[in-house]
Amino acid sequence: MSRILFVSSEAHPLVKTGGLADVSGSLPPVLHALGEDIRLVLPAYRNVLQHLPKLPVVAEFMLHGIISPVRILAAQLPQTDVPVWLVDAPDFYDRDGGPYQDSSGHDWPDNAARFSLFCRAIVELAQNRAGLDWRAEVVHCNDWQTGLVPALLATEHQRPGTIFTIHNMAYQGLFSHADFISLGLPEHLWHWQSMEFHGQFNFLKGGLVYADWITTVSPSYAKEIQSPALAYGLEGLLTERGDRLRGILNGVDYNIWNPAHDPLIPHHYSADQPGNKKYNKTALQTLFGLPEQADVPLFSLVGRLVEQKGIDLVLAVLSELLQQQIQMVLVGSGTTYFEQECRSLAAQYPDKMAVFIGYDEARAHLVEAGADIFLMPSRFEPCGLNQIYSLRYGTVPIVRRTGGLADTVVHTDDASLANGTATGLVFEHADPADLRRAMDQAIALYQQPELWRQIMSNGMRRDFSWQQSASQYQELYRQLV
Repeated sequence: MSRILFVSSEAHPLVKTGGLADVSGSLPPVLHALGEDIRLVLPAYRNVLQHLPKLPVVAEFMLHGIISPVRILAAQLPQTDVPVWLVDAPDFYDRDGGPYQDSSGHDWPDNAARFSLFCRAIVELAQNRAGLDWRAEVVHCNDWQTGLVPALLATEHQRPGTIFTIHNMAYQGLFSHADFISLGLPEHLWHWQSMEFHGQFNFLKGGLVYADWITTVSPSYAKEIQSPALAYGLEGLLTERGDRLRGILNGVDYNIWNPAHDPLIPHHYSADQPGNKKYNKTALQTLFGLPEQADVPLFSLVGRLVEQKGIDLVLAVLSELLQQQIQMVLVGSGTTYFEQECRSLAAQYPDKMAVFIGYDEARAHLVEAGADIFLMPSRFEPCGLNQIYSLRYGTVPIVRRTGGLADTVVHTDDASLANGTATGLVFEHADPADLRRAMDQAIALYQQPELWRQIMSNGMRRDFSWQQSASQYQELYRQLV
C-alpha cells in the first residue's frame, strides 16, 4: 500500500468540464479498491460545496502572501470510499461560474493566483505540514492547474515521488511575467530550463520539467506529443524526457456506461442479448422527432462543436449524405458558427436530422444506446471516451487514426473481419473525402446484417475498464516509493 495524493482541478460527479473529471472521479476509486491509501484533492469551488454541504474543517494553515488562512475540508467522493480533501480559500474559489471561467465564458483574470495557491496548499498536505498526520509517498498531478506542484516539491527535503499526467497538451496555463512576479514564487522558476516559455510563465511546463514520471492518456498520444504538430512548442522537452514518458490508456467506468444496467436508457441489453438495442433506437427517434424507421442507418455525434473534434468535416459531407436514406442525431455545443450550421441542416432535413445544442447526460446515454453509428473524426484526441462508450453500446464508431482513437478502434477490413477483431471504421486524413469514404463503408456494412452484428458484438466484448490502466499506475507508484 502506498500513500498517494491524487491532485486534480475537477472530478466527476462533483465538478466537471471534460474528460479530466471522468478520470479523476473513476481512477482513484479503483486504486482504493486495489489497496492504495489514496486521497483526492480538489479546490473547494462553490458548486462543490453545494454538492457537499456542512463539511468538517480538518486543518487550517497560513500560506505566505495570503491574508486569510487556508482551510482543508474533509469529504468523500460520492458512492465511493475515497477520502476527498477540499482546499478552501473563499476569496479564490467561492464564486459563481465554472472552475476556470466566469458565467459569461471568460477566463477568471486571477487564475494564476487561484491555482498557484492550490499547488502551494498541495505541497503542505504532501509534506505533512497541514496537521493531518499524513505524509504522501506519491503525488499524482493532472494537467496544467497542478503543474507547479512538482516544481515546488523538487526543492523539498525528503519529498514524495511525483507523477504528472497530461490530459491535453493544448491547454498549458500560460501567464505573463507580471503574473509570475505577483505570485511570489522562487526566482529560479523563471528560466527557459524551468517554467519560462517564450516570455510567459507556463504551468504545464513545471510538470514536464520536474515530475519524476510524465504520463499521458494513450500510447499513441505519448508519441504524438513529441512532434511539433501536437506539442505546441514543447516537443524538445518531451523528447528529452522520453525515457520518463509513458502513455497509459484511460479506462471507463462500466458501472456508469453499460447498457446492461444503465438507468438512463429505457431498454437494457448486452453483448449476449443485444436484441433490445432496436427499442432504444425507436426511443431515440421519438425523442428527437425523427420518423421511427428501424432499417435506416442512424448516425450520431455527441461532443464539442469545434474544429479539434472535426465537426467541420461532418458538416462538409452531411448535406449530400442526408439526401440518402440515413438519419443523424447530434448533441453538443461549441462555436456559434457550427451550432448555427447544425441547426440549419436540421431545419433543411427535418425528417432526417435532429439537433440538441447543449449537453444533457440522459440524451448522451440514449444516443449511445439508440444510434447505429457514432462519429468521432477528431483532428487530435489524447484519449477520447465516447468511442469507448460506443463500443460497449454496440454503436459502431467512425474515428480518425489519432491518439486514443487509434488505440481503441480496430478498422474493419477483410483481415480484421476474418480474425474477429473488427470494431469500427478508421480513416487517416482530416479531410471530408476520407470521412465520406468511411461513412459510405459504414452504410454498406449496415446493409449486411450478419456482418454488422459481428462488428457490434466484437466492440461490445472489448474491455476498457480501469483495472488494467490502474495496475500500470501502480507499477509507477511502486518505482517511486
